Amino acid sequence: MAELEDEVKRIVDEVKELNESSASFISSSSQQELSLRQNASAVDSSIRRLHSTLVSDKKLDPKLVEKLEEDLHRARCMLVDGEISSFLPSKPQGRFVRMFLGPVNVRALRKDVQLKVKEEYNSYRDRTALLFLFFPATLLILRSYYWGGCLPAFPVQLYEAWLLFLYAGLAMRENILRVNGSDIRPWWLYHHYCAMAMALVSLTWEIKGQPNCVQKQRGVHLFLQWAMMQGVAMLLQNRYQRQRLYTRIALGKAKRMDVVWGETAGVDGQLWLLCPILFILQVFEAYVGLLLLRKTVTGVVTEWQVMVCGILLVVMAVGNFINTVETLMAKSRVKAKMKRTKSRAELN
Repeated sequence: MAELEDEVKRIVDEVKELNESSASFISSSSQQELSLRQNASAVDSSIRRLHSTLVSDKKLDPKLVEKLEEDLHRARCMLVDGEISSFLPSKPQGRFVRMFLGPVNVRALRKDVQLKVKEEYNSYRDRTALLFLFFPATLLILRSYYWGGCLPAFPVQLYEAWLLFLYAGLAMRENILRVNGSDIRPWWLYHHYCAMAMALVSLTWEIKGQPNCVQKQRGVHLFLQWAMMQGVAMLLQNRYQRQRLYTRIALGKAKRMDVVWGETAGVDGQLWLLCPILFILQVFEAYVGLLLLRKTVTGVVTEWQVMVCGILLVVMAVGNFINTVETLMAKSRVKAKMKRTKSRAELN
């Protein structure tokens, strides 16, 4: 009995010692973390200050400015792409994340965890691109061969519910990636919010059947055709962007957490194939939106959902077009700068 009491007392003492050791370790770690955060923030501020000086000082040699800017860019990539990046000030969490998760910190402290988040995002995009192609294609095939040219309401609403889940998943993942250092354009988040709103509104849209089913479902039919094209474009984009990203990381011009959106050189053959498809998609998307708006204006349909979906489609088409043009312009500027650098190197 005495031995049992002694063992219990020993365990209690060990737990107390472990608690004291843990408290001491956390205190010292907190001090080291604070020091690292201050140093990382100071270095980051110095890089930004030097970059502003190089841009504003017109007396410096252009060749020297270009070289120093490239060195500063590589230094910043090392800063934000290494383990020290966890101690840099993070971007604020968006309202979307707070709305679903509350005030939870979704920033990973370890770089390998951040990269796993990004790989999961890439995997999610690959899977959804295939479904984006397969789902509407299946509906259109069944419509033509089994449903007599008239789509039933339930399969279409099931597809719209899946779209809501898809875009909510993309928006959540991209918000988390931004907090963890990815350079995702804000437009893509707004685009996903618009797509979520459209899918949610579409769920309340009554899919009318006979009589005159083809005319009543014209907008739905065109939207499914556009979705199939979107699936093909997503597959091409995923492959093209992945190849560019690996190239930029190898050259030290991109962070491992970046999600590249097209401003740099890649595989030219794929770019010439991808850009026409993107512009055709955007024109087709705007056409479907304008067709829905026309139906409401002419009184062919009276549901408010049709008008809202038409407006959202036009807004997304215009935003996508502007974003694509900005991307191509940025890409051309980077390629022109690379040619100037190469020419100067050959002259020297």
